[in-house]
Amino acid sequence: MRTALATVCLSGTLTEKIEAIAAAQFKGVEIFENDLLSFNGTPAQARRMIEDLGLETITFQPFRDFEGMPEPQRSKVFARAERKFDVMEELGCDLLMVCSNVSPDALGGIERAAADFHELGERAAKRGLRVAFEALSWGRHIHDYRDSWEVVRRADHPAVGLVLDSFHVLARGTDLSAIRSIPPERIFLVQMADAPKLDMDYLSWSRHYRCFPGQGDLPIDDFMLALHATGFDGLLSLEIFNDRFRAGSARSVAVDGQRSLIVMLDELRRRTGAAVLDLPNLPSKAQCSGIEFVEFAVDERSAVGLEQTLTGLGFRKAGVHHSKAVTRWRQGNLNIVVNADKEGFAHSFNITHGTSVCALALRVSDARGTVERAVRLLDQPFQQPVGPGEMDVPAVRGLGGSLLYFVDHETGLDRLWDVDFKRIDDDFTGAGLTAVDHVSQSMHYEEMLTWLLFYMSLLDVQKMPVQTVIDPGGVVQSQAVETRDGALRLVLNASQSRHTLSSRFLTELFGSGVQHVAFATGDIFATVEQLKANGVDLLPIPENYYDDLEARTDLTAENVERLRGGNIMYDREGSDEYLQAYTKAMEGGFFFEIVERRNYRGYGATNAPIRLASQSRLASDPTPPTF
Repeated sequence: MRTALATVCLSGTLTEKIEAIAAAQFKGVEIFENDLLSFNGTPAQARRMIEDLGLETITFQPFRDFEGMPEPQRSKVFARAERKFDVMEELGCDLLMVCSNVSPDALGGIERAAADFHELGERAAKRGLRVAFEALSWGRHIHDYRDSWEVVRRADHPAVGLVLDSFHVLARGTDLSAIRSIPPERIFLVQMADAPKLDMDYLSWSRHYRCFPGQGDLPIDDFMLALHATGFDGLLSLEIFNDRFRAGSARSVAVDGQRSLIVMLDELRRRTGAAVLDLPNLPSKAQCSGIEFVEFAVDERSAVGLEQTLTGLGFRKAGVHHSKAVTRWRQGNLNIVVNADKEGFAHSFNITHGTSVCALALRVSDARGTVERAVRLLDQPFQQPVGPGEMDVPAVRGLGGSLLYFVDHETGLDRLWDVDFKRIDDDFTGAGLTAVDHVSQSMHYEEMLTWLLFYMSLLDVQKMPVQTVIDPGGVVQSQAVETRDGALRLVLNASQSRHTLSSRFLTELFGSGVQHVAFATGDIFATVEQLKANGVDLLPIPENYYDDLEARTDLTAENVERLRGGNIMYDREGSDEYLQAYTKAMEGGFFFEIVERRNYRGYGATNAPIRLASQSRLASDPTPPTF
């Protein structure tokens, strides 16, 4: 298949869009008419720019309100088509995409539409051009691909073909079986788009919420299986209308598009055994069994405060790096790395972002294979010098320029604590924390789909439904990705409001990053008592919350009082229970969470507004806790 990206997907001028598409290693481009109209040059100049960057213009689109028009409009649309053919010849493009008519003046009838397309095909063929017909899901008379195919079939002209658009087909829930019987040579173009499941009109849904394959909820894989059954091996292009994409970086979005196609086609290869793209087979998605360590970038001053906080949480210093100002702090299976070295990545990260989480390390089945997959998906690998005999742990760039390391048992990378660190006697009781339950990352609103795709394409995780969380300063969208067994849970948060806690954290951090880390415990009451004894200051929860909890649940007054005494919040789904407590936010807005799960799979969304309100009140405190 030949893959392409439509200019309508990206922000910027036509020049910026074309440069971004080329940088993302596409070979084909669909030119959206408005992008050419706003271009400060001729179509011939646009063609030179496109070809100089190694691209080919595969489609000029859209041509609207064509079929079924009565006179005198019919004569006018054919005259307009001839003008578009002139532009296409100058642009070096041989395919015009025609979308189904939405005009109130349009007349119905498959035969009438077929006759119009036959005549249009005749005119196009005289110039060596072709036309392709797409059924818009909101078309006036034709909104089903089966009808558009019937028009093309009856038009019976070699210059007239079909466009299949996954959004228009799947949004209506149209049966896919008819696709399998369409001759592949009659499918001139396939446009791919995913979307979240929303209950809204098709036009608004399409114009604002389309996304790349894998970022939404439509059954893209089923669509691709039906397409593959035809033997299709032609033009496959991404056509996305999305407000987030238009607000984001054109280059980043273009890379996302390429990544989504690689993953989608590789998945098709795995399901069918067929080579569907001229690329080497991808290594499998990483099987992740948890977080090996969380690394903080600190300076000498903040290192003291962070280490005091970790001590209060029950951690103890368990190792000192052989050649760097880096220490390991441990409790149970938890590892925290405190990096105060004055050279290297963490130092640069600290200068830019202050005291913050600069890296996560994931335990995977195949670390080298994970990085190889990441590189094939256009993720950025990372390397920095290591000392003699020290381990070179593979990594890629993650959210906000942070790092994502990968360790495995097979190659011995899980021995890094014995190889790189001098061990310190760490026989201690701790506070009952056992593992990282989840990591919560805050990001700019327009980045959320990018990082969702990043994790979904690289790791064997599933995305959970989007949650809308009410913050005193606005609305936050929250979406978790997690392994099926819950060994890895990552929560992505973003808000369009600048006043939410999530957005204010971005300002403090000078970019996206980890806002909080949640630790698991088997007994939150015992853990909280130990934290209090260690001097840890927990987030105070309003009395009204506990009064309401007693009124709306069947918890006994004694149980509610225990929760109240520990500033512990409670949620329940059926018989599954979730208990959570928070430290106060530290300088910069970072905080820790303590979690006890009793078969509960969520994240306490019901409690989030109360917690956010409490944190917002404390955010105005002129002397927040420091690291």
